[in-house]
Amino acid sequence: MILAKVVGTVVSTIKHPAFAGRKLLLVRPLHLENEKPEDDFIAVDAAQAGIGDTVLVCQEGNSTRQVIGVPNAPVRSSIIGVIDSISLQSEI
Repeated sequence: MILAKVVGTVVSTIKHPAFAGRKLLLVRPLHLENEKPEDDFIAVDAAQAGIGDTVLVCQEGNSTRQVIGVPNAPVRSSIIGVIDSISLQSEI
């Protein structure tokens, strides 16, 4: 699981039947100042997220297939929660 920011939507006129009626969103993984940022990727929305939302993303195919209820879907990532706030505390 990772935290990410929704940065866009994906529009497709032709897609795999497993994605019919499902929203696909472009997400950007969050990172700390001293970490190298990861690339953006597409995730299936299972939490009614929107652009600008901070979200919890599951990046494991079997778990994502269970969340969307399609056992043979060609999918790896899903948005499973919208984060209200994040608090970072440094250790002493």
